[in-house]
Amino acid sequence: MNPLLQESTLRHGAIPYDQIKAEHFLPGIKEAIRIGKENLDKVKSLPASFENTIEGIEFADDYVSYVSNIFFGLYSAHCTEDIEQISEEFNSILTKYFNSISLDADLYLKVKEAKENTKIDGLNDEQKTLLDKMNKSFVRNGAELSEDNKNIIRSIDEEMSALEVKFTENVRKATNAYQLVVEDKVDINGIPDNAVEAAATLASEKGFDGKWMFTLHFPSYLPFMQNCKSSKLREKMSKARQTVAFGGEFDNTNSVLRMLELKHQRANLLGYKTHADFILEERMAKDPKTVDDFLENIKSKAKPASLDEVKELKDLKKDLDGDDTLHSWDLSFYTQILKKKKLDIDDEVLRPYLKLENVIDGVFKIAENLFDIEFKQVDDLPTWHEDVKTFEVFNKNASFIGLFYCDFHPREEKRPGAWMSDTVAQGMMFGKIGTPQIHNTCNFTKPTKSKPSLLTLNEVETLFHEFGHGLHGLLSKCHYKSIAGTNVLWDFVELPSQIMENWVKEKECLDLFAIHFETGEKIPADIIEKIKKSATFQEGYATMRQVSLATLDMKLHTTDPKEIKDLAAFEKNVLSEFKFTDDDGFDKSMLASFGHIFPHGGYSSGYYSYKWAEVLDADAFEAFKEKSIFDKDVAKKFRENILEKGGSIHPMELYKAFRGKEPSVDPLLRRAGLI
Repeated sequence: MNPLLQESTLRHGAIPYDQIKAEHFLPGIKEAIRIGKENLDKVKSLPASFENTIEGIEFADDYVSYVSNIFFGLYSAHCTEDIEQISEEFNSILTKYFNSISLDADLYLKVKEAKENTKIDGLNDEQKTLLDKMNKSFVRNGAELSEDNKNIIRSIDEEMSALEVKFTENVRKATNAYQLVVEDKVDINGIPDNAVEAAATLASEKGFDGKWMFTLHFPSYLPFMQNCKSSKLREKMSKARQTVAFGGEFDNTNSVLRMLELKHQRANLLGYKTHADFILEERMAKDPKTVDDFLENIKSKAKPASLDEVKELKDLKKDLDGDDTLHSWDLSFYTQILKKKKLDIDDEVLRPYLKLENVIDGVFKIAENLFDIEFKQVDDLPTWHEDVKTFEVFNKNASFIGLFYCDFHPREEKRPGAWMSDTVAQGMMFGKIGTPQIHNTCNFTKPTKSKPSLLTLNEVETLFHEFGHGLHGLLSKCHYKSIAGTNVLWDFVELPSQIMENWVKEKECLDLFAIHFETGEKIPADIIEKIKKSATFQEGYATMRQVSLATLDMKLHTTDPKEIKDLAAFEKNVLSEFKFTDDDGFDKSMLASFGHIFPHGGYSSGYYSYKWAEVLDADAFEAFKEKSIFDKDVAKKFRENILEKGGSIHPMELYKAFRGKEPSVDPLLRRAGLI
């Protein structure tokens, strides 16, 4: 009676997390694969057609998708020791299975025959996309290779699978392993009270009563780096952060170098010059040159502003300390001082107005106003941890949309960062159109004994960002789950998330949730005005930071790995044109923990997508601003043409259907204050 293989008896088919144990996953995935193979054998035995073959393959793996999505959801958000112990074997089993499909010559022959036998004019847009996508998927995964090369592909993918698991584990363990214990109260002067209280609580839990413990988890790390007056302690924390999984017990450098070799070898076998060429063929950008030109254009606008902004920080440091040497561990500290000086605003003034529960309620109200949907919190459905909150989502006509889970606080079993996952995707599953079960997972400031969870403005933007991904998954209206929701071209996937961030700095939005947690007072109008002005503060540097990461990603995946002998040296060389600080005296490599472009992030040769989608979201938000930020007609067009369509139509066609034109880069540059 494996709960992973039984139909859920819970309301809405909710996943029975209280029944699922680590011991269920290996037998569960093996049985799911047995069912999948049986279904695929049936596909091969039937005459080739769209229904028999294309839809047959699409629906063959429902159990595999269900079991694996639950596993990887827990692996990321609640990786207990039992889950960790089976992760490599689980991943290996899954990789071998998917290779057995994509490299199956008989199955590919059926797909080709089905494509030849199908009258394209008789298909709807979604069916056309599925047919094209499935044929390309077989080709891009090696179906046309010789048997010897197919075996090499199998070997590459299996080794990559093991390396990816190890990479993720090392980042999580290395992040958890570092703890800075502060003994002298003088050293915490200036650090906000809530961060100090949290550090004291953590120290006490770890056996350091009367002391303060800070970690590399963002809610602890950021207020420390922004406010700790001790340069030596900031240096310790900064160096620890910049060397996560670089050297030591949890070293990822050899794994990264090997993954680069394997990606490059795989791309070459499939007929591509580099991994980037392989990836970008299925992106809006199409090729590395387009990405390079795009990044160069953004950089040319941002670099002059960034140089002025860094000079301003150096001048400030010289005025305060008599020394304008600016280290990486100085950036957050002096930026915070400058922000207070120029804008008379800082995160600690805002925090009391940004109680987590109020922010969640606020983002729900915005979605309700825009898209005529409702969120209802429920407490009778099981979750994977007591921190998790569960919501039922309905249309205003009371029709059910899906389940939405929020898991917002850091813990040792959870990987760093913030993400959305669709554990059950919208679309046809188990013979019926399923309702989505969406997770938003983040690592926000935890409540303390004296205060609730009070967020920074940056954390609020992150919450809105991931919620936008959540809406993309929830409001999808597709037939096939493989092209539903967030299953779009990767440089389009950030549009629904990034557009939501625009509402955060609007008065009409802040009035919905920015309420002082003690007094009940709404956030004052003068603070809102300061928030709006802060939108362009240090934006040149922030833009250059994003462009630098995108450039590093592209250089990494367009360079022959044989030329990369030293990971840290390669990284330093690529980023030299983006160098703003004076600390070259220690070895570091963010690549050793850069999860976005290695295992779980999906941004390999795609980190540029954040800036690419910013062009889209800035242009799209202007459609709202031209009328009002809660305009029902614009929101309806956005829902119908972007959120509901998933990847069923090429994204540029979807965007033009919403906006009436192709996007312009000017709204982004105006919003950033760069033109």
